[in-house]
Amino acid sequence: MDWQISEDTVPSAPVTEADARSLLGRPPATGAWRDGDPVGDRRFASFGMFATESGESLPHVRLAYESWGELSPERDNAVLILHALTGDSHVRGAAGPGHPTAGWWSDLVGPGAAIDTDRFFVVAPNMLGGCQGSTGPASIAPGGYEWASRFPYLTVRDQVAAQALLADELGVARWHAVVGGSMGGMHALEWAVGHPDRVARAAILSAPPVTTADQIALNSVQMDTVRTDPRFSGGQYYDAGDGDGPHRGLALARRMALLNYRSPTELNQRFQRSWQSGVSPLGRGGRFAVESYLDFHGNKFTRRFDANSYLTLVQAMNSHDVGRDRDGVEDALARVTATTLVLGIDSDRLFPIDGQHRIARGIPRTLDGDAAVVLSSDFGHDGFLIETAAVAMHLRRLFAS
Repeated sequence: MDWQISEDTVPSAPVTEADARSLLGRPPATGAWRDGDPVGDRRFASFGMFATESGESLPHVRLAYESWGELSPERDNAVLILHALTGDSHVRGAAGPGHPTAGWWSDLVGPGAAIDTDRFFVVAPNMLGGCQGSTGPASIAPGGYEWASRFPYLTVRDQVAAQALLADELGVARWHAVVGGSMGGMHALEWAVGHPDRVARAAILSAPPVTTADQIALNSVQMDTVRTDPRFSGGQYYDAGDGDGPHRGLALARRMALLNYRSPTELNQRFQRSWQSGVSPLGRGGRFAVESYLDFHGNKFTRRFDANSYLTLVQAMNSHDVGRDRDGVEDALARVTATTLVLGIDSDRLFPIDGQHRIARGIPRTLDGDAAVVLSSDFGHDGFLIETAAVAMHLRRLFAS
């Protein structure tokens, strides 16, 4: 899980008055992209009935995606980029109608970049269950109302199955590379294990082989924070007016998550014990700067995300266990035939580096043998989004393999 957009993946900084003014006004009941909103750079692929692992089904599904570059006549230059929990398909490009924020990985994707759009056909879908154009809880269900809390339980494998349908639609039988970080790294790993014949190279960044009990516990508290907001209304909030949706619960869940995305070192160095204003927080009604930072980013998040989607996607993360029904993690990893880059961050307290080392030990052919590449960074889990120069260097190694 990470911030996933350019404005939120920069190093932490105190909140300015201009920042605060940017969030004036009541937040919408949902920050989901809805039909009728500006399309922006999105494209759409629609499919028929989709059966989930839980036994439930969707009568039809749609994936929103963006693409750059051209598919070669041999169809052998396609690269799949998979976003993290709260990301979307807008990997590169300016903010504008349909895209409230600029691309979240523009330094790494583009002409001449590590993922070179002059050379590769690059595809980035919004994952199934998301809220930026793909079918999710905010989508209209048969009967004319949002799916809301009726939306089926999804697993990471369900989401990869939907991405495989998109690959078929685009005529991509085998990806030149599948690249993903955090939850997107779970998807990349699932692609490499579940569809080894369709993945030539894989980059698994800051992702674990399984979601652990500790991580599930952290996720469960965030989900309960959303559900216990009185304005969540059991997930039936889409007709609520601005300011009357579950923005408080969603913002608080986001604040809690941020504490796992960044490292103690960064927060302590950036904020120390500074005050947000000249009013003392020591019993005088003022606030510490770090409190305002968390509050600002939590509130900002509610304007671009959907509470039901947050629950759906966090539950999907909880499902992640690459060894489930495959005789365990090590046997599952042994199925991978792709040349693989496994990368982690030394200060990541969400998905610690031991998980990436376990993945590297189990995959037969990695760039660096039995050990993951370890980036030294003060930025914690979000380091794979912020340390773009270092990540680019290792991606270039992968693409040169």
